[in-house]
Amino acid sequence: MARAGLNAERLTLAAAELADEVGVENVTVSALARRFGVKDASLYSHIRNAHDLRVRLALLALAELADRVAAALAGRAGKQALAAFADAYRAYAGQHPGRYAAAQLRLTPEEAAASAGRRHVEMTLAILRGYEVPDAEQVHAVRLLHSTFHGYVTLERSGGFDHSGDVETSWSRVVDALDAALLNWPASG
Repeated sequence: MARAGLNAERLTLAAAELADEVGVENVTVSALARRFGVKDASLYSHIRNAHDLRVRLALLALAELADRVAAALAGRAGKQALAAFADAYRAYAGQHPGRYAAAQLRLTPEEAAASAGRRHVEMTLAILRGYEVPDAEQVHAVRLLHSTFHGYVTLERSGGFDHSGDVETSWSRVVDALDAALLNWPASG
């Protein structure tokens, strides 16, 4: 008999908390079972396996991040929208490091289709429309933004900037530089 109160959603939320505490790489079915004081086998009526648990965690993180970014973007355009997106992204990574790492997991096309990934793309494209980046160039601009945000927060989270002073000023300069790049996007071809 399954332990009362356990379900896939509750397990996913507990896995997210665990990921933030100990890192996504340490989230296992066994660790989750210990958290609830049950045997591993008790969880398999709610999740298929460790991969299923990680996918659920990735989907949760992508949805949470999309919700946070959408709230930050509301009513903003241009540089204000870019800065709001960037700040929400960075804040989520800082507050939920394990969940953020889970959001970077590679998903199958079917898993990705069920994720909030498309919402992230649509919000990024909305920002780019404010900069009048041509349609043919938008994929490149999206890659620039994502790689810059991800690179910065990954280096920051791993202590890569600990020796070099004021990271807030650096972050502001990154946003300024991205704004300038988007305003002056080179013509295609």
